[in-house]
Amino acid sequence: MKPSVILYKTLPDDLQQRLEAHFTVTQVKNLHPDTVQQHAGAFASAVGLLGSSEKVDAALLAKMPALRAASTVSVGYDNFDVEALNARRVLLMHTPAALTETVADTVMALVLSTARRVVEVAERVKAGEWKRSIDADWFGTDVHHKTLGIVGMGRIGMALAQRARFGFNMPILYNARRQHKEAEERFQARYCDLDTLLREADFVCLILPLTEETRHLFGDAQFKQMKPSAIFINAGRGPVVDEQALIAALRSGEIHAAGLDVFEHEPLAVDSPLLTMPNVVALPHIGSATHETRYSMAATAVDNLIAALNGKPEKNCVNPQVM
Repeated sequence: MKPSVILYKTLPDDLQQRLEAHFTVTQVKNLHPDTVQQHAGAFASAVGLLGSSEKVDAALLAKMPALRAASTVSVGYDNFDVEALNARRVLLMHTPAALTETVADTVMALVLSTARRVVEVAERVKAGEWKRSIDADWFGTDVHHKTLGIVGMGRIGMALAQRARFGFNMPILYNARRQHKEAEERFQARYCDLDTLLREADFVCLILPLTEETRHLFGDAQFKQMKPSAIFINAGRGPVVDEQALIAALRSGEIHAAGLDVFEHEPLAVDSPLLTMPNVVALPHIGSATHETRYSMAATAVDNLIAALNGKPEKNCVNPQVM
């Protein structure tokens, strides 16, 4: 008899079939308590869990005594109580490599669209405001040769540095938990403390996971250190930024503009001041949202679960120590 797993995300047909070739699959719409109660037997017997965007905490784990591995269709895993998983010796798998290039593309798109005011002026054209040759009221700022500051030099940071350095001749500053010799050798990136990066960068790109240490890492003090001409980009996790402090910095002119793909609370509230500011580009968390990348992420998550439950989590494992 095949081992049982819970699937809480819709998969492409071929990936569903791949999963079903290895396991007995119970598909549910979410991990809410009423859903768990409705499928109590399946949750109790499941050795695997696969999906995304739902909380996996100690309360859920208590309903899943047989669980051995969880696989998330994402690189971030802040929805998971890792300590609770570790205590139960449950492996947690994620998809860090599948979305690197696509998210870096999105960050670069935010850099370009904020600097050149692409969204704002396109809307003005659609509104019929373009009636003569444009003047300074329509101008943006250059991207090429400006200094790019990257906070978080992981896979995505490296991919962004490559685009910025070789595509736009941008000097690269970076701040991370450790120095990255490859970034320094390939992109002539300069490691510096966060205060220096904030003072010198023309674009500050935040690409950090959400942890207790990074929550509200950016607030009033950080925005005050940035140049009035600087543009702030966040494509990591929304709660790394104190959103009210960001709004205040934009209103007061402490910073020039912001390009945001993530927010403290998602979806972004319809009455958020960020939606009425012409110098803000707000995206609906599209960093990895291409057909190709989402398929690759789902395929990786399926393969991750198969590997973990076969005792071979050789890559993409958040907590291999529980083995």
